Amino acid sequence: MEDLPEHPDFLWRNPEPRRHYDVVVVGGGGHGLATAYYLARNHGITNVAVLERGWLAGGNMARNTTIIRSNYLWEESAGIYEHALKLWETLEDDLGYPLLFSQRGVLNLAHSLQDVRDSVRRVHANRLCGVDAEWLEPEQVKEVCPIISISPDVRYPVLGATYQPRAGIAKHDYVAWGFARAADALGVDLIQHCEVTGIDVAGGRVVGLQTTRGPISAGRVALSAAGHTSVLAAMVGLPMPLSSHPLQALVSELLEPVHPTVVMSNAVHVYVSQAHKGELVMGAGIDAYNAYTQRGALHVIERQMSAALELFPVFARAHVLRTWGGIVDVTPDASAIVGPTPVEGLFVNCGWGTGGFKATPGVGWCYAHTVATGEPHELNAPFRLDRFTTGALIDEHGAAAVAH
Repeated sequence: MEDLPEHPDFLWRNPEPRRHYDVVVVGGGGHGLATAYYLARNHGITNVAVLERGWLAGGNMARNTTIIRSNYLWEESAGIYEHALKLWETLEDDLGYPLLFSQRGVLNLAHSLQDVRDSVRRVHANRLCGVDAEWLEPEQVKEVCPIISISPDVRYPVLGATYQPRAGIAKHDYVAWGFARAADALGVDLIQHCEVTGIDVAGGRVVGLQTTRGPISAGRVALSAAGHTSVLAAMVGLPMPLSSHPLQALVSELLEPVHPTVVMSNAVHVYVSQAHKGELVMGAGIDAYNAYTQRGALHVIERQMSAALELFPVFARAHVLRTWGGIVDVTPDASAIVGPTPVEGLFVNCGWGTGGFKATPGVGWCYAHTVATGEPHELNAPFRLDRFTTGALIDEHGAAAVAH
């Protein structure tokens, strides 16, 4: 049996916050921890603090479903997600920590003629961007995932699927612990139970933060708080084009290995994988209402289970072990915001919707570059905040319609 990582309490220091840091990262999830790590490793900036109002990776990082892929429609999205996927492929060696990264492939199902057209278009777009992508006919889908039903006598018959063989899953807790351990070893302070209550600005420039553990001055502040970014930005009077929604998921009891890949369906709004321990991991689309609650409505779970059983009748007798919810921040064009703000020295990384986990190393790399140099990395330059005034939108609604 594979050796499990040591308990996280022994992986990093729990220091008292200093009164000044060159960079303060707000948000101790995957993106915040990755940003701090790459600030130290790539740019030599080690006087860095990560502030987390709860415990490290206790927010959305612990409430996602770990799918990793890069087969997005537009060149801008494919670029940053493919950069992330390439980093995932060597991340265990880089961090010196097991992540249970498994490149088992991801199937995106098509259930209508329009689905087929859109999916084939995305395959061609992916190939033009150097992303591995294939179109599979129903019988080929069955070869990749033998337990899926391709019967034509259902509400949403499987007419084919896109397939990215290099895609897969990883263990989200281990990813967070690996980044935290590596960042701490480079001198980054990880400050838990430290809520930001105010952002200090003088002469149009950020100068520090008010927190529940005292004031902290900062040369630069990098917000990376997912669904609560709009709350933080409001502290400096900065409106953000974000709406926050609950996002639900669930796991089953432990089962023998039966599901060899990841299956996603926009039309029936469900996705299913099987974790390393054996539980089925299922998710659906976001709840329609706006909220900061980490729970969702029952009818979403009911529809999700109905869709899953139509695709996988073999799961009919499986029992749900637990359900949970996270908070996703969604932009009008379903793409992230990564870059500087009108407040000098204040940066934002938000709006990843349901796709934040897979971007973790890629956005950490690019966001660290942006914060360190003051200018966006070429991969996140298209994701600037001002695109909502210039009109240079990156509309990924088609590739991001289901939680993933």
